[in-house]
Amino acid sequence: MPMILDTILSSAVARRAGVPQATTLRRYEPGQPLVDAPVLLVGAGAYLGTLRSRLQDNGVHLVDDESSRDQTTRLGAVVLDLSDASCLADLDPLRTVLAPAVKRLSRNARVVVIGTDPRSLDTVTDAVTHRALEGFVRSLGKELRGGSTANLVLGRTGSSDGVGAAVEFLLSGRSAYVDGQVIRVDATPGPAPAETPSATPLAGKVAVVTGAARGIGAEIATVLARDGATVVCVDVPAAGDALARVANAVRGTALQLDVTAADAGQRIVAHAVDRHGSIDLVVHNAGITRDKLLVNMDEARWDAVLDVNLGSVLRMNEAVLADGAMGQGGRIVCVSSIAGIAGNRGQTNYGMSKAGVIGLVDALATAVRGRGITVNAVAPGFIETEMTQRVPFATREIGRRMNSLQQGGRPRDVAEAIAWLAQPGSGAVTGQVLRVCGQSLLGA
Repeated sequence: MPMILDTILSSAVARRAGVPQATTLRRYEPGQPLVDAPVLLVGAGAYLGTLRSRLQDNGVHLVDDESSRDQTTRLGAVVLDLSDASCLADLDPLRTVLAPAVKRLSRNARVVVIGTDPRSLDTVTDAVTHRALEGFVRSLGKELRGGSTANLVLGRTGSSDGVGAAVEFLLSGRSAYVDGQVIRVDATPGPAPAETPSATPLAGKVAVVTGAARGIGAEIATVLARDGATVVCVDVPAAGDALARVANAVRGTALQLDVTAADAGQRIVAHAVDRHGSIDLVVHNAGITRDKLLVNMDEARWDAVLDVNLGSVLRMNEAVLADGAMGQGGRIVCVSSIAGIAGNRGQTNYGMSKAGVIGLVDALATAVRGRGITVNAVAPGFIETEMTQRVPFATREIGRRMNSLQQGGRPRDVAEAIAWLAQPGSGAVTGQVLRVCGQSLLGA
């Protein structure tokens, strides 16, 4: 209720000040269509045929360039496949095709551009051409209005299934607060994952969520359970009552422990395997802030933030990955922050810990790639939580507006991104940090 009242007050103040009102974002609900208006699918890249079949199977109404110009209805999305571009001239459809289509976008529409990962290309010209797409998409994201977003998917040879899964995520309501981002898709390792019901893509999976008693952690547990996972909810003993309520609500189990304990990882693995038979997904969400300017930072604040936010993750991963506790197809997802990308005044300890999480993802993803395990992170921006409610009103209002969508995100937005990274269909996405920030003006 306090957050609802605060949002109402915020909107009233913004209206009085003449600030544009934020659009109510289209968020995912089970059973809703992938896109609720026609989708322009255009281009000549390698993924076009696969995407056409996949989207039609999802009930999406596809239109081509010529017919889209003649229709009076608005477009729900534009998907432009430029993966075959080999020189700057091949990017001209961004202007000749996409620009007219943008004028026809409905509210909460999506623009998805598909290119090729520059790191997989042989010539400088090819690499430059596809790297240029990132600047285009980030800039377009800042131009769109009405809750619409623009994102980029970069594929490689053999990544058709992964590209299709990424496009579906970006078209859906799951990506409501993901804007101006790049998803790199590798060739799918090993055999393609077995098909799972779209409503419960995590059916049969056992997930562990740390910091699950409240806020973003509780929402992560809720969304993972909605998608079919059995959830082990982990938090400190002091949060035991709240933890039990979350675990009961998601029909999972509660495990009270301090993640900084030396044996925390072993206890998590033992609980998951003994009670549920396996451990398929770990979400490292537990985190704290102890803010002070560096010149006033004491040892206790410094050490506590580094140990909870980073040291504990390193130790728990050692246990999760030891002796085959997590098998083929396992998932590790960490919660970082835009503070780890752009920094934040008074948060040298926190920013350092969250940048370290990004480094962990990069290094560990490479180390476990051969085991079929993916390691990724999400980096939330301004998310409406109890913590942000304690920020002074003026500062809070600025934080809400400092992004392309001109509003704060919800814990559910973070949870949806994590749930997508956990799905079997996301097995070709690893070593990445997906910002859930509405394209914050801080960082890249």
